[in-house]
Amino acid sequence: MSKLSHIDETGAAHMVDVGDKAATHRIAIAEAFVEMKPETLKLIQAGDLPKGDVLGAARLAGIMAAKKTSDLIPLCHPLPITSVKVEIAPASDTRLRIEAYVKVTGQTGVEMEALTAASVAALTIYDMAKAADKAMRIEGIRLLRKEGGKSGTYEAE
Repeated sequence: MSKLSHIDETGAAHMVDVGDKAATHRIAIAEAFVEMKPETLKLIQAGDLPKGDVLGAARLAGIMAAKKTSDLIPLCHPLPITSVKVEIAPASDTRLRIEAYVKVTGQTGVEMEALTAASVAALTIYDMAKAADKAMRIEGIRLLRKEGGKSGTYEAE
C-alpha cells in the first residue's frame, strides 16, 4: 500500500510541506450534475423561481467556493488562484451539468478547488430551486482532468 501524503509516520494527519517544490502551471477541471424534474429545469431556465437567477448565483457561488477551499478542507493549502470558470448547461431535459475549471501557478494542485467549485455550484442550484423540487439529486462529482506538478496529467475515462 502506498503511503498517504497527508499522514505522518505516527498516523496523524498533517499539512504537506510544499515549500521546496517548484511552482508550476497547474489546472484542474471537475464536474457535477443536478438531476431534477423537467418542470424544475424549465423554471430555472426561464428565471421563474422566487430566489432569482439560479444559474448566475450558482456560477458565482462556485467561483467563491474555489477561492475559499482552504477554509473548508482542513489540509488544503491556500493558493493564489489565477482563474476560475464555472459553466452550467443542460445535459438533458432533467439534468444540469456543472463544469469547474481552476488554474494556478503554484507548488500544489487545484483539484480540490475545482471539486469544491462544482460541488458548491450544485448545492446552490439545489438551494435556489428546492421550493419547486425537493427530490433533486446531486450526482457524479468527480475530477475530469488535472495538469501540472510531479504526477503530470490525469484524465478521467
